[in-house]
Amino acid sequence: MASKFSPLANVRILDFSRVLAGPFCTMLLGDLGAEVWKVERPGVGDDTRNWKPPAVNGESCYFMSINRNKKSVAIDLKHPKGQQLARQLAAKCDVVLENFKPGNLKRLGLDYDTLSAQSPQLVYCSITGYGQTGPWANKGGYDVIAEAVGGLLHITGPADGEPCKAGVAVVDMLTGLYAHGAIMAALMQRQATGQGQAIDCNLMATQIATLVNIGSNYLNAGIDGRRWGTAHESIVPYQAFKTSDQKWFVVGAGNDAAFAELCALVQLSDLALSPLYKSNADRVHNRSLLIDTLSQRFAEQPLQFWEKAFENATLPNGPVNNMEGAFNNPQVKHLDLVKSLLHPKAGPIKMTGPAVRFSQADNVIRLPPPSLGQHTKEVLGSILDFDEQQLINLKNERVIDFP
Repeated sequence: MASKFSPLANVRILDFSRVLAGPFCTMLLGDLGAEVWKVERPGVGDDTRNWKPPAVNGESCYFMSINRNKKSVAIDLKHPKGQQLARQLAAKCDVVLENFKPGNLKRLGLDYDTLSAQSPQLVYCSITGYGQTGPWANKGGYDVIAEAVGGLLHITGPADGEPCKAGVAVVDMLTGLYAHGAIMAALMQRQATGQGQAIDCNLMATQIATLVNIGSNYLNAGIDGRRWGTAHESIVPYQAFKTSDQKWFVVGAGNDAAFAELCALVQLSDLALSPLYKSNADRVHNRSLLIDTLSQRFAEQPLQFWEKAFENATLPNGPVNNMEGAFNNPQVKHLDLVKSLLHPKAGPIKMTGPAVRFSQADNVIRLPPPSLGQHTKEVLGSILDFDEQQLINLKNERVIDFP
């Protein structure tokens, strides 16, 4: 088999983003081989460097989770010389990514119009809370606010409980994934046209676009979404059931055959023959009665019993795991998702690696998450030809910083 290569090995990215959506996007691009220069404020860095505990030898676990395969360059963008350095680096790049409020980078001369005038081939991706224009354009955008305003909190949580956010910042990560795909598409278009372009991604658009069937239900049938806990609005049974040891087991019977199999596995085969539950529509209509019956049955045995009973089942099933259970799952171990590497300050650390594998390309961890300003001298020296004394002078002027 031919040796693998990194698909984005010749792509350079200047990354002005911080927190989650932008860094998640550039991490994915870095996994594919892109050279990512993460611009950070001297002495402060990305906000998530200070989101601790937990930390390992002072290094934030949050920051480390989304900043591998990047080089940290500490530049003060409020300083005129820092702005000039950033423009010089942008001229050497294929992609610029930023998540400032609309207009902030224009005041610094680092907006798309300014940078594309010197580099027409530049792909410039902006991630904001609500887009570049409109009545909400200047509002701060955080994941939980986008989840709230965009309807996700309204449909998440127990049926009779309060709205709940997802356990991780899903709208941030989905926006990062949208940005990742958009940047790849723009780079492909540039191959044909030679021209770059501006890309506008925002949390609100992501949240609305990913309402999928719930959004469609409202737009086409006038049906509002509601909270279902772990249950499904249109499929029954499809939810978690509490076991006798107060743990949870999830099953999903998406068709009549799966329902019949479920009934047999829980030794309630007569349910599959009942006219009340003949079709999925019948089961949805008689949801309460069916779920009460199944809940009583699952509550008779501990989780381990049900895992064993469903071990060879064809219908989807599984336990509600904590982190220990998730990472010790035999399939997770088989997929080799956890990687060990050496961090310059934290020492040995572990992190989840790329989720996607290629048969003919590398999608791998090449660099650990950087310490603040770790690569300032390397990048400015090798890319902009600054010598040691120039770098020291810039540091003394508080334009840049390095260890």
